[in-house]
Amino acid sequence: MSLDDLHLNLRNLGPDDYPQLKTLMDRVYHDIGGAWPQATIDKLIAEFPDGQILIEDDETIVGVALTVLVDYDTFSNPHRYDDLIGKRETILNDPDGDAMYGLDVLIHPDYRGYRLGRRLYEARKELCRSMNLRSILAGGRIPHYHQHAHELSPAEYLDKVARKEIHDPILSFQLANDFQVKRLLRKYLPEDEKSQGFATLLEWNNILFEPAERVLENRPTQVRVGAVQWQMREFSSVESVLQQVEYFVDALSDYQSDFAVFPELFNAPLMGLQDRAAQQDQMAAIRFLAGFTEQFKTELSRMAVSCNINIVAGSMIEEREDGQLFNVCYLFHRDGSLEAQSKLHITPQERRDWVIEGGDELKVFDTDAGRVGILICYDVEFPELSRLLADQDMDILFVPFWTDTKNGYLRVRHCAQARAIENECYVVLCGSVGNVPSIENMEIQYAQSSVFSPSDFAFPHDAVLSETTPNTEMIMFSDLDLTRLTVVRAEGSVTNLKDRRKDLFDLRWRDWSWKSGANLEES
Repeated sequence: MSLDDLHLNLRNLGPDDYPQLKTLMDRVYHDIGGAWPQATIDKLIAEFPDGQILIEDDETIVGVALTVLVDYDTFSNPHRYDDLIGKRETILNDPDGDAMYGLDVLIHPDYRGYRLGRRLYEARKELCRSMNLRSILAGGRIPHYHQHAHELSPAEYLDKVARKEIHDPILSFQLANDFQVKRLLRKYLPEDEKSQGFATLLEWNNILFEPAERVLENRPTQVRVGAVQWQMREFSSVESVLQQVEYFVDALSDYQSDFAVFPELFNAPLMGLQDRAAQQDQMAAIRFLAGFTEQFKTELSRMAVSCNINIVAGSMIEEREDGQLFNVCYLFHRDGSLEAQSKLHITPQERRDWVIEGGDELKVFDTDAGRVGILICYDVEFPELSRLLADQDMDILFVPFWTDTKNGYLRVRHCAQARAIENECYVVLCGSVGNVPSIENMEIQYAQSSVFSPSDFAFPHDAVLSETTPNTEMIMFSDLDLTRLTVVRAEGSVTNLKDRRKDLFDLRWRDWSWKSGANLEES
């Protein structure tokens, strides 16, 4: 048959289709009883019409998928085909079921080789997702097993099919369509002599499934991020800096952003409130800057609540009670709560000129718009950190940065983009621009803020969702689809997180609780 002669159409099965369905089932299932009675099919169509799918070629039925709703906990455990059947060959559809069960998929022998079965399976998967069902289950015959039963146990046969050492027309097809074998079923269909009564319990998991209690929580899947490519400039007072910050926060909120992101040490120009001579003592200058942090924390928390937006406040210098200095990014939630992430890796300049200390804690933060991580500038150049965050189901990684030259910027940019690819997450890169020769250590800045995605078909071809004009003060918006992350992690062209060889290597965070005097649990 020529491809030019095909005129295929996919639609739902109706009662008037039974005569053609019977002819097809009798031909395909001649060895196990042939077609269902018309009353059985009519009842199935009436109770679950969306689950009965066919492919026709010029009004001739050439492929059919019959499906029923079931209780997952019941049918994900050992069962027989007869458990689906009631009196008078009635198929037991459960209208409150949380899973689909694939009863039959059959293709006309003359139409095999056109991948029509795959079309039917994809239609089933789309229906499963749209109905927010947990999975698709199926009892799969193994019709070639009788050819190998004298030398292989059923389990050995399944293993060889999975390794593609043996081809089974049903099991090989189901494995190619992302179904996983959960268990071997015995006496599933005793009259199936070719399978010798054995079958596989197969499952395709709906990775987008949300239990009812979580659906009611209305968890967002679309998140809007707004980033401020902040221009470093001279300010006459702390109030003038806060006024500029509030201007941007208010603007981002007007565009319904879920996050407002600022660069690393965005309030550093406040060191310019000292005269040039005083700035020469860099330790004194950075402690002077740290003196404004509490005021910024109070005002930014107020802005987050009043503007109804989460603020990733770049970073500021925090002086602890013991006099140690840390470079800290504060996350101001719009509900009024506050969390913090310290910079862990300190650059040689920070260590030399300002004696900044590195933090010792790494967190994933739960927000009302996803699970987020924060790595400040240099930290993103250490891939272990983002991998630890990814292991905690991070969706978005924020990277506030401050670089002076283009080569410094490119180090941060290229590492940030690698983190998005290897951890299958979004990365938001936000930096500062402008030249302030009157302030020590702030003569030049270089930045092009960007939002990176994983590199796969669901995302832009260059894996760049948004980016700013280099070295220009501006705001940048990007809409992030968290559902796409779920899909790419499970069904992407490559699945970096899932395919890691944990049998060869692992990664762990060391316990530093002893530093705070905590008592470790006795072994």
